[in-house]
Amino acid sequence: MHNSGMRTTVSLADDVAAAVQRLRKERSIGLSEAVNELIRAGLTKRQVANRFQQQTYDMGEGIDYSNIGDAIETLDGPASG
Repeated sequence: MHNSGMRTTVSLADDVAAAVQRLRKERSIGLSEAVNELIRAGLTKRQVANRFQQQTYDMGEGIDYSNIGDAIETLDGPASG
């Protein structure tokens, strides 16, 4: 299969060149077709984002600030006197 696509020169890393050669041998296809298939597969592969999880820490007893007197007593202890 030959079509009038863009012609260019690229340098492939050894592992990529090996993958291209494996695909060519497995499918009995030409270099351009193998490179195009591998590029398309990489472009269409869905990237699954890592789920964000907030780190939480125990901050001790919660304080209700709606009653300031109770909040102060919780923090400082009962008033003496």
